[in-house]
Amino acid sequence: MHRRNLILTGLAAATASGCVTPTAQQPSPGYPTQPGMGTGPSDAPQPTYTQEELVAAGSNFLGVAAEALGGAIERVFLDQGDAPTGYIAGEEGAGALAVGVRYGQGLLYMKDRPNPQEVYWQGLSIGWDVGGNVARVFTLVYNLYHPDMLYRRYPGVEGSAYLIGGMGVNYQQADGIILAPIRAGVGLRVGANVGTMSYSRQRNILPV
Repeated sequence: MHRRNLILTGLAAATASGCVTPTAQQPSPGYPTQPGMGTGPSDAPQPTYTQEELVAAGSNFLGVAAEALGGAIERVFLDQGDAPTGYIAGEEGAGALAVGVRYGQGLLYMKDRPNPQEVYWQGLSIGWDVGGNVARVFTLVYNLYHPDMLYRRYPGVEGSAYLIGGMGVNYQQADGIILAPIRAGVGLRVGANVGTMSYSRQRNILPV
């Protein structure tokens, strides 16, 4: 009997020592979720662009003086209180007769992406001007953690369109992502910027 008890006691001890106490499941790296979109890393700070980097890239692309563009970019930084996670450099054509249309295409740059990603945009707007123009546009992009998050429709922020340093600036916002297009040159059509803009992976004929 004693021998049997000793055997059972030994088996119980061996079993207890071999058991691994379940631990709470470790959470995967935190990712901020945007409605209807993928996820992006939040456990590490998202790389952002400084004012100096944007002025250098934007002035070369738009063909304007660094001082002029610097004033517009500084205004956007002050409005948003933060630095953008990306920018879009592209060209667009627009026309208006009370109701305007706008089509554009460009490249999205993000610091943690080795290659820029092509992007298209199209939209409707309402303004006080008549006519058309073709221009380059340099867009600061805020709160974008992955390129796929960009593709959606953005209403213009009412009252956000303004001129500074000879350039037109306005804001578009959806689901926490903020776009700040900066346009330079004749035919800015700032009044026509209040509307909706849709960004997509490919060209869409309908501007909605």
